[in-house]
Amino acid sequence: MTVPKWNDPALKAGTMIKTALWLVSEVGEGNIFTKEQHRDAFPGIAQADRRLRDLRDFGWVIHTNSDDGALKPEEQRFVKTGLPVWQPGIRRSVAATTITAKQRQAVFAADDYQCVVCGIAGGESYPDALNDSAVLSISRRDVLLQGERVEVQLVTECKRCRAGTDGETSDVGRLLSDIRDLDDTERARLIRWMERGRRGATPLDRAWTAYRRLPAEMRGDVRRRLLG
Repeated sequence: MTVPKWNDPALKAGTMIKTALWLVSEVGEGNIFTKEQHRDAFPGIAQADRRLRDLRDFGWVIHTNSDDGALKPEEQRFVKTGLPVWQPGIRRSVAATTITAKQRQAVFAADDYQCVVCGIAGGESYPDALNDSAVLSISRRDVLLQGERVEVQLVTECKRCRAGTDGETSDVGRLLSDIRDLDDTERARLIRWMERGRRGATPLDRAWTAYRRLPAEMRGDVRRRLLG
């Protein structure tokens, strides 16, 4: 199917579709563009920035400086093309699986506005990167229930943890089995964490996390220093 021109006067499409076509033809995957360039392409459109963000719901990957430290605040990187939103029926088919704002808020509230993986709250600084604040989002997680039935459920994850959990399946049966194998002291501690809603990292946890996030060469250097 021929890709329409984003600035064709005869094109009857909304700003999101025209933005997608503009990214493909004028920017190109892997390249940087600025907010000003996008606004200049769509003068007088008050919601142009929001329509650009809407493309993420259709698999388009667009990074800001919070995702890519090499970018300046006014820059964004067009990383990957998503679904061809200009084709008839594409947006309608995706809308059925889109997470609504109401669902998003319900999941955030159920998870106490904290990442279910690391326990960090939205806007909180990471212990090993005080200048990096956590941004929460909703992820779909395959959950293996007892009886071998898999169900897709929604969970809250920070952007850092979400990047490392693609395709992960949570096994409820395995979890219950592992908990039964804990001794009484460990099980009591786990229950306290469950009641509190978060574990609370110890200095040892923070040191281990910071160490594991170092490049391999620096991990070796740390080991050599500690071992003398």
